[in-house]
Amino acid sequence: MAIDWYNKFVDLNYLPANDELVCLFYFEPAAGISAEDAAGRIASESSTGTWTTLFAMPPRMKKLQATAFAIDGHYAKIAYPLDLWEQGNAVQLLSGIAGNIFGMKALLNLRLIDVSLPQAYLEHFKGPHFGNDGIRAMMKVHGRPLTGAVPKPKIGFSAQEHAEVGYETWMGGFDFVKDDENLTSTSFNQFEDRVKLLTKKRDRAEQETGEKKSAFINITAETETMKRRADLLASYGWNYAMIDVVVAGTASVMTMRDYCSDLGLAIHAHRAMHAAFDRNRKHGITMYFLAKLMRLVGVSQIHTGTAVGKLTGTKKESMLLADLLREKKVPAAEPLCLSQDWGTIKSAFPVSSGGLHPGLVPDVLSIYGTDLVLLVSGGIHGHPKGTRAGAQATMQAIEAWEEGVTLDEKATTAKELAQALEKWGHYKPK
Repeated sequence: MAIDWYNKFVDLNYLPANDELVCLFYFEPAAGISAEDAAGRIASESSTGTWTTLFAMPPRMKKLQATAFAIDGHYAKIAYPLDLWEQGNAVQLLSGIAGNIFGMKALLNLRLIDVSLPQAYLEHFKGPHFGNDGIRAMMKVHGRPLTGAVPKPKIGFSAQEHAEVGYETWMGGFDFVKDDENLTSTSFNQFEDRVKLLTKKRDRAEQETGEKKSAFINITAETETMKRRADLLASYGWNYAMIDVVVAGTASVMTMRDYCSDLGLAIHAHRAMHAAFDRNRKHGITMYFLAKLMRLVGVSQIHTGTAVGKLTGTKKESMLLADLLREKKVPAAEPLCLSQDWGTIKSAFPVSSGGLHPGLVPDVLSIYGTDLVLLVSGGIHGHPKGTRAGAQATMQAIEAWEEGVTLDEKATTAKELAQALEKWGHYKPK
């Protein structure tokens, strides 16, 4: 008598239906476990299976089971029937395709690379409220990257000091001032104080420059607290809220997407804690899938790395992430990603940040183009002449790239850029 039935979840001749979700996994079987057996265990545990054969099952169970239909070395594709998934519930999706399977002893390593989502699944999600065109119209910025900076150090400033650095950032030509991931409401920088003081500085900067100015102010907390903070932002005329989406959790992001949309707030998604599960190339979940999940549930933008700054991530990965967020149809690039047709789901901006300065701006723009949010923080505040000059130098570096001239050529008529290059050159932080 058979004890287990994992082989029943493998069919290498199976052709997935158009409405099935398809997952791409990297996997390494434990000693004594074959590749087919391991793939069958993944498909079984993430759908209708269990560790042993059962006495009896309703006939419909066969139609609900996942099927491992392609195995190529350490990569496997598994198809999941649509009926396995609750409509509009991204949390339940994670419980299935990223749940118990990561703890199975039969697998040394397992990495969820990507999921191709069919239209029948997508149609129950709203996606981003504004889309990239809507954000550009809201900010009145066209033909160049949206720009922003975190007051640095990232935490420690009083609300007044934070607002003053923000004002200098705006006056240097930047669009946004950004809280960092660990600044919410501290004893020395209360959320309410920061909002009020930034509002005064924003209004002054807008009046003096004639430009639209905004901020990514961090509302991350328990969900009801986030709602109250979003209400406060809206009451002071802000158009954005920032959420640390990984630590806050998918469910709270889904709640806040609708709540913020009703208030006219876009969501800036910081990815704090992502590397805890996506940095290991053999185990965990990719940043690519995290970004896909966040576009699905409706953030307006999410950090995607720079490839040239201080954080991990290759040029190819950054380009794929940018396409994933911006494009309507995304081609497959196996084994890095599957194809995806987003249908009516609107676009979101990639956010490039982490160890940037004016000398690296052309490198970033050559990867992303101009449809991104470019965050240069330490690289403006560390400018020899201060924050405003640092922001001006960054805007001059953007102009140089757009004009097709080198930074050195541009620096002959742009003193702030010349000063930045004298300090940093093209240095890449490690």
